[in-house]
Amino acid sequence: MLTAKGLFQEIIDNDESFRLFCSIAASGESQGGWENARIAALVAPGMRDLAPKITRHGADEDKHGRIFNALLKKRGLEPVPVPPETDYTMLLEQRGIGLAHDKLRRDEPLTEQDIVVYLAHSRVTEQRAADQMDMLVTYFGDHPELGKAIHMIDNDEANHLAYCHEELLRLAHAGHGRLIQHTLRESALAEIKVYRDVSLAVMSHMGRILAWPKPKSAALAAGIHGMYAWERAAGWHKMVGLEMPERRNALGGPMTPAPAF
Repeated sequence: MLTAKGLFQEIIDNDESFRLFCSIAASGESQGGWENARIAALVAPGMRDLAPKITRHGADEDKHGRIFNALLKKRGLEPVPVPPETDYTMLLEQRGIGLAHDKLRRDEPLTEQDIVVYLAHSRVTEQRAADQMDMLVTYFGDHPELGKAIHMIDNDEANHLAYCHEELLRLAHAGHGRLIQHTLRESALAEIKVYRDVSLAVMSHMGRILAWPKPKSAALAAGIHGMYAWERAAGWHKMVGLEMPERRNALGGPMTPAPAF
């Protein structure tokens, strides 16, 4: 029987599949770190109070990238180039979700609307990240090689999600509610498509590395398509709701340093 725990166990037990997994994860986190650093530098003049939290968000993601690279180094492995079809961040940008990198590379202040779009996009992608890390903590939180890293990243992702909820609710009260709801819905519907496509691509690469038989690969692909169908029908609603989080001012303090691995 195929299970998420069993599949991930296969991936982490094999050096080549583990190498690809960590390389994809490290690349995505590092890209997120760069994006947040640029947004913090260009944040709208009337929202400068958000800059330290955006900076902290980016610093956390940079830290996660370093953690995944450290896990590779611990096994004596080097990162591999990330196949374009597995690049979640790039594919989201190509669909017009979030702030375009061309805009972030210019030294022009962002608008308040840009910051709303950034936070709404982050609320959607951080929901995905938080859910994935919760799953990994459940299955591998006590793993001798990965457990410490998984717990740290899981705590950070919970902070990031709480931050997005709290700041979007504040901005909704300030009059940005309609833009927030529109952007959340647009981002969620695009994200579930990108996540489906990236999942299919990643499983295809893992299947080749691990020599999965065709029936197993077909069953996995069917499961990914089934999950997308559910998310398209109803699951995406989880990504667009806003509620005041239990963790208030979650990114208001200094970044937690990464432990040694």
